[in-house]
Formats: sequence, C-alpha cells, structure tokens
Amino acid sequence: MKKVFDVIFILLSVSLFSQSKSLKNNQLLNNKKSAQKVVKKIPENNSIIINENIPLLIPQKKNDNFGYINQNGRFVIAPEYHIAMFFGEDCNLLNSTNLKAKKFGIAKFATVEKNNISYRIDQTGKIVYQYKNADLGKCNTEFKKQLFHAYILNGLYGIIEDSKFTNPADRSQFKIYPKYQYLHILEGDDLSNPMIVASHKDKFGIIDVNNNIIIPFEYADIKRNYSWKLGKMFEVTKDDKNYYYIDSNNKSY
Repeated sequence: MKKVFDVIFILLSVSLFSQSKSLKNNQLLNNKKSAQKVVKKIPENNSIIINENIPLLIPQKKNDNFGYINQNGRFVIAPEYHIAMFFGEDCNLLNSTNLKAKKFGIAKFATVEKNNISYRIDQTGKIVYQYKNADLGKCNTEFKKQLFHAYILNGLYGIIEDSKFTNPADRSQFKIYPKYQYLHILEGDDLSNPMIVASHKDKFGIIDVNNNIIIPFEYADIKRNYSWKLGKMFEVTKDDKNYYYIDSNNKSY
C-alpha cells in the first residue's frame, strides 16, 4: 500500500511541476497523462486492477474464515466471515418493496455471513445492511436452456449439442466423443461456449466444447458451483482440503 501512495505522490508532483512549464513542454505533459491512465484503482480501497476479466476483490479463506483479497493477493477486507460471496447483484433485494433495502441489491455490494447473520458489505468491508426476511422480494430469473449436455457412453463422458444429436451410434454427432471419467458443464453467461469441468486420469481440469484445454489436468478437484458465472474464476484444490480461486489463465489467487 505504501508503494501505491508513493506512486500517487510522484505523479501529483510531476503534474504540478509540468503545469508551470511553457507550451513547449506540452508533449511531455501529454505523455505523463497517458502513463497515468495505465494505473486503475477502485476509489473505495485503492486496489490496482491487474486483470479486468476477474473481480476486483476475491473471497479467500484464512484460519477457517473468509475475507477478500485484491488482485495482488493482499487482504483488503479481513477474514472474519463464515461465508463470503463475490461482489454482485442480489435479485431478492433488487425486487424488494422496501426502497431502503432495495438499494443494497446492486453489484457494488457483497453478501457475507457472520455468527449466522447475513449482511451486505461495501468494498471497504463496511457492513451496510443486515438481511431481514420481510425485505426480500422474488427473483424473476429467466430460464435459459443449455445448448450442450454431458453424455455417458460405455461409462465414459462426452458432450453433445442437443439440437444436432439423434444417433449415439454415429460418432460424428458428438461434439466431444466420450473419453473422460467425468464432465460437468458450468453455469455461465455464454451458452455457446460454456466452461466444462473434466476429469482425466484421476485429475481435474477445464475444457471447452471444442475439447480445448483451458485449465490443465492438475487438480484434485474443481468445484461445480457459480464461481465461473459470478466471478469468471474456478474454485480448485490440489490436496482435497485447501480450495482457492484461479482465473482462466490458471493464475491462482
């Protein structure tokens, strides 16, 4: 954090100095401004954005409790919760008839649980709302049918595209011919290119519907949950005990 403040101080000093120069230094000033645009921060906690495709704050477990780390792997919200979800919308609150509660359903807040009480917190870790059953509205979730499904043949798993599959005896009709120990299509926003948890030689990895390996087969388990849909991340373990998140480039957090 000290390094971030040092960078900010230096950039501010350069900007003030440049403003006192004559017009002949305008090009240098423009270059300085361009360099400043590379560094992006969350206003609430000054976390630097390294990967724009994943959440700014990532749930992580420490000593049996969950908190949130930034993309540098540093805790910015202390691990004090029994449950910590990704920052994101809560449709129950968004559909609440209580306007004071409704505003806490937007994506800038996260749901956590401590001592069997559920809260919404902001990106600094401040509790802004305590859940009340009377505030919860009904989610109007639109059902989207999956285009692909796992198919078991002779004890092995493959992938079929429902609209094109009629005859299991025709090998060409399979999107991925059954060869895996296990396959599970993860919930996601892109139905045409879902991420698939796969097991091969007793190890887990991630593939796509074209059988490209996204995450190598090196994990003891990959959870079949909503982490891909909510955070574009996978929850994995190598020892069947300690789970953590990785992105689609197999970088761990």
